[in-house]
Amino acid sequence: MGKYRPDLSVDIGGIKIKNPVMTASGTFGYAREFENLVDLDRLGAVIVKGLSLEPSKGNPPPRIVETRCGMLNAIGLENVGIDAFVNDKLPFLEKLSAPTLVNIYGTSIDQYAQLAARMENIPGIAGMEVNISCPNVKAGGVAFGVDPVAAHAVVKAVREQTTKPVMVKLTPNVTDITEIARSVEAAGADSVSLINTITGMAVDIESRRPRLANVTGGLSGPAIKPVALRMVWQVARTVKIPVIGVGGIMSATDALEFLIAGATAVQVGTANFVNPKATMDILDGIESFLEQNGVEKITEIIGTLIISKLSDK
Repeated sequence: MGKYRPDLSVDIGGIKIKNPVMTASGTFGYAREFENLVDLDRLGAVIVKGLSLEPSKGNPPPRIVETRCGMLNAIGLENVGIDAFVNDKLPFLEKLSAPTLVNIYGTSIDQYAQLAARMENIPGIAGMEVNISCPNVKAGGVAFGVDPVAAHAVVKAVREQTTKPVMVKLTPNVTDITEIARSVEAAGADSVSLINTITGMAVDIESRRPRLANVTGGLSGPAIKPVALRMVWQVARTVKIPVIGVGGIMSATDALEFLIAGATAVQVGTANFVNPKATMDILDGIESFLEQNGVEKITEIIGTLIISKLSDK
């Protein structure tokens, strides 16, 4: 008999992927940067660096700082813009067997709608991830994702412009993330990914200055995993659409925790900076776990967290 090979395929809101290991936007470039380090065709899906209508230089340096169990970044969503992406980056991505999702962001609802309309007629784009952690200029810089009404409006505008699957990336910088999740689900989201980074800062005590030029930045890495895991569990119990877990996933064990808590798939982010082959190691580890435990399909473990009452002990 041949080696037991479990079925790792999942459906993330209309996009069928061969395994649940995806790349997190902003941590994997446009995939080509990793082609000599990773078998890109083995990935479940590639989510590229966030794109805006026009190219953006992002924030001035320093804009990355290592912290205990993680890192702070204030890149400022630097990107080549949608035109350069379609002309220069997409041809390479179209050759991969892993589907490509494009992360989009804007500072107004109209910008999101325009980006979605552009994506609609591009065959090489399987779907889009809508970053609602961006500042709404008309609302004085408050992020769309912290207000359920604004979040709903953005997703509704995107939904009206595209038939492609729409994933919405949620910010953890809110009082109740389930409220935002319900709002974007009602607006037409096909799935949600969470969490984005947690706002933080670091100080250089010698100069008494912030270590980031932007003062604050987004905290990612192992430090935020417990928060991400808790929020994924909460949202997975609240919405009917697939939930994609993101935040501090460094190993197969981390990924499996998210799946058991209710995530249909996971995104690997900061781990790529520490170990460029992290996605492959995580994928191998998940498969080994299923083999060792006689699990035929990965869907059999999704959302199987057992909550025991004190009286059960």
